[in-house]
Amino acid sequence: MSLATGRWPWWLLFSFGMGLLAGNDACPKNCTCRLLEVICSGLVEYPPDMPMSTRQLILKGNNITFLPAIKLALLNDLIYLDCTFNQITEIMDYTFIGVYKLIYLDLSFNNISQISPYGFSMLSNLVILNISNNPHLTEISKYTFANNTLLRNLDLSSTALTFLDAHTINHLFNLKTLYLKGNPWNCDCRLVELTIFLIVSDIDYPDGLNATCKEPSEMAGWPLHMAGNPLRYKCLTHLEHQDYVFLLLIGFCIFFGGTVAAWITGVCAVLYENIHRNAEDEELDEDIKDDRSKRTQVFKSHDRNFNATNRHFV
Repeated sequence: MSLATGRWPWWLLFSFGMGLLAGNDACPKNCTCRLLEVICSGLVEYPPDMPMSTRQLILKGNNITFLPAIKLALLNDLIYLDCTFNQITEIMDYTFIGVYKLIYLDLSFNNISQISPYGFSMLSNLVILNISNNPHLTEISKYTFANNTLLRNLDLSSTALTFLDAHTINHLFNLKTLYLKGNPWNCDCRLVELTIFLIVSDIDYPDGLNATCKEPSEMAGWPLHMAGNPLRYKCLTHLEHQDYVFLLLIGFCIFFGGTVAAWITGVCAVLYENIHRNAEDEELDEDIKDDRSKRTQVFKSHDRNFNATNRHFV
């Protein structure tokens, strides 16, 4: 199911409709408005009364900590949003619910530590996304970019990412450029699927030689897009000492189990043979007894006939 088909926060839609009634085209304080572009500076929060005709909004170099979904939702025609060098800490559910035409989004150089899986779910037209230089961002859900299938340029560099699920990006068929440098990548077996994807995909990695593994020690310094083969050998084909011990234990268990099974089968076969033989012996004894009984009866009958004959002649 597409993330965009999940439950919408209806309170946002209601607030959006109310905002339409109250909107105006006056330029906010500390902002410069020209044509369809708005540039703001010296702000500590998102500016109120933003012109609804804004198509390009530049909030670079402020101290904004929060992007209000209600106010952003008024900018239906917004296609370019630059929020670099602010203090944004979190991208929450449906933050960009109303700016579905957005093509360019730059959230670099902030303090983002968490991105909701639904944070970008409404940005189905997004082409360029930059969330680099957020040093507290340690995790990205594999569903975060589920609806951003038009993405062509994605920058994840200089964050605190140690792991990235391959399913986070392997469905982005239009992705051409990916930046991954400056992250403390942990190139263990969990990352093998991503590293193999980086090899087989046609994505360009301009900073590829600088996107290197930090851990474990034997992989330190390996470029991430070249680590697929050694990781595949290590995780999928190569056996460690504990693997041999495990195989030895499994082999012993199979051998022991097979021996016990064979012994039990042999015992059962012997018992069955003994029971069958005893049954045959009993049947043979019964036949012998019956035969002896019949012979005795015949002899007695002959004796009676012989005695009767002798008495006749006497």
